[in-house]
Amino acid sequence: MARPRSDDKRAAIMAAATRIIAAQGLGAATAAIAKEAGVSNGSLFTYFDTKADLFNQLYLELKADMGAAALGGLPAADERAQLLHMWSRWMRWATTHPHKRRALAQLQVSDQITASTHEAASRTMTGMGRILERVRANGPMRAAPAALVFALCNALAEATIDYIIGDPDHVDEHTRSGFDALWRMIG
Repeated sequence: MARPRSDDKRAAIMAAATRIIAAQGLGAATAAIAKEAGVSNGSLFTYFDTKADLFNQLYLELKADMGAAALGGLPAADERAQLLHMWSRWMRWATTHPHKRRALAQLQVSDQITASTHEAASRTMTGMGRILERVRANGPMRAAPAALVFALCNALAEATIDYIIGDPDHVDEHTRSGFDALWRMIG
C-alpha cells in the first residue's frame, strides 16, 4: 500500500531543494535535499519519481512564484504604471528571495528541464508577457522579435538585481534606474 502524501512534506522538500540547489548546484545529491527537508531519501521519491521530476516541478513552482509576486496587486492603470509595478515587485521578489533566484537561474539552463516544462513555465508568465507586449507595441523595439525583447528585459533585470544586492542601501534608486532604462528601451 502506498504511503499517503503530505502537502507539508512536499513543501519542505521543495524548500530544501531550492536552498540546496542555490548553495550546491544541480549536482547536489537527493540525499542532501532529503536531509535538509527532514525526510528520508526514500520519502523524497514518494513525491517525485526522479531527480529530474523534482527539478522540473521546482522550476515550475519558482517561475509561478516569481510571476505571482510580480503581478500581485497590479493596478488598473496605464501600461507605464503597470510595468513599473511589475518591475518593482520583480526586483523585490528576487532580492528578498536570493536562494529562489539562484536556484531558478540554474534550473533555467539545466538540460534536465524538459521542453514541455519550459512551455508550461512560459504560460505561468503570460501576464508579465502581456504587459511587456502592450508596452513595446508602439515603442522603439516594436519590430524586434519578442524573444529578443524579453531576453533584453531579463538581462536588464538581472543586472539591476545584482546591483541592488551589491548596494542594498539604495534599493529604491536602483530599482527606479533599472526601470527608467527599461522604459527607454521598450516604452
